[in-house]
Amino acid sequence: MKQDIILTKHNKSARGTIQLTGSKSECNRALIIGALSSGKVKVENISDAADTVTLASALQSESPVFRKSESNDSGLKTEDLRLINIGPAGTAMRFLTAYLTLGNKEVILTGSERMKQRPIGILVNALREIGADISYEEQDGFPPLRISGGFEQISDTINIKGDISSQYITALLLIAAKLPLGLSLQIEGELTSRPYVEMTLAMLKQAGIKHQWEANHIHIAKQEFKETALYVEPDWSAASYWYAIAALADEAELFLPGLTAYSLQGDSVITEIMANFGITSQFKDGGVYLKKEAKEVVRKIFDMKSCPDLAQTVIVVCAALGHDALFTGLETLKIKETDRVKALQNELAKIGVKLTEKGQVYKLDCSEKHIPEKVFIETYDDHRMAMAFAPLALVIPEVEIEDYQVVEKSYPAFWNDLEKAGFSFKIKA
Repeated sequence: MKQDIILTKHNKSARGTIQLTGSKSECNRALIIGALSSGKVKVENISDAADTVTLASALQSESPVFRKSESNDSGLKTEDLRLINIGPAGTAMRFLTAYLTLGNKEVILTGSERMKQRPIGILVNALREIGADISYEEQDGFPPLRISGGFEQISDTINIKGDISSQYITALLLIAAKLPLGLSLQIEGELTSRPYVEMTLAMLKQAGIKHQWEANHIHIAKQEFKETALYVEPDWSAASYWYAIAALADEAELFLPGLTAYSLQGDSVITEIMANFGITSQFKDGGVYLKKEAKEVVRKIFDMKSCPDLAQTVIVVCAALGHDALFTGLETLKIKETDRVKALQNELAKIGVKLTEKGQVYKLDCSEKHIPEKVFIETYDDHRMAMAFAPLALVIPEVEIEDYQVVEKSYPAFWNDLEKAGFSFKIKA
């Protein structure tokens, strides 16, 4: 049963120390690397995000996530198969689709109803090109998938579009070193979310896997992992909500331990983005200090192509400040947990702000913005909708957010951390 949460903030200051969970992006990659290394690679500071917990469970063969089906109550033909249901965990779906092709079992990989609407055909086609045996149980191009492991590799080269989810490319790169012939990826067109691919290759390098990357060509030869430990940095995506809070506060002094200036995470670019809103980032004492300084916002164009998970956060901040702006690089938002563009349009309308699209350029129009006494925000089963809109409690007296537990997907302690920073909340019965 979904329960809503009502947020209030009795002053417009934000102070405190917030210990963030491990990065979901880093941790999910590290878990796959650890599994592929047969235990040579250890993972430290594992995230408690629900998506990561789901993936970790799926990678443990003795986990209840893996079970021999005795009935077809799921609607699937699963006699003598293992069934993995990853719920709404998109990263787990993409990474496991590639990972499970290396096994020796036949598996059904499925997820939530929304997951069954999220395309995966590009990744499946790429894996089929090199010999993987994958078929669709329901609609072509979408989960659930039937994956037969132990395939014989017939090719070492894949052509794949760069303007799709970087998780497809990462899923292929993660398994490349275990393939008998290695793998070469020829990326067609501009590479979307490049920092996420760079993160993947950097983590593989830490685990002993070398690569060559020239122009649009990435090659990884067959090779062995080395014994090492991968330390998962705190989550910069989670940090972005604290930058948003600082931007909407009159005064802000926050400390986020564990974050570094030289992060593998693409979302660390939030430091540069939020500098436009007067937020300084000082790295010392093993973390980052955030401080609000008075500054007129002048930047009018934000390209979110390399950091799409920050889009909702930045757009809501601009809307709350009444700052008209243009946004590009939002194409992948339409195939996330929900259609995030449509969700933003619906919820921003509640404060009189319009987000319109023309030729892949999105215009934020705040000319009719108004601040109501209270507002109800729908979350569309999307954790980032809840967390991106929560900072509005600094400008709107009462903010009610649908389904407060939705944040467990990536940041389970979010509401408690808000309380530490002076927000008040109550769960609506």
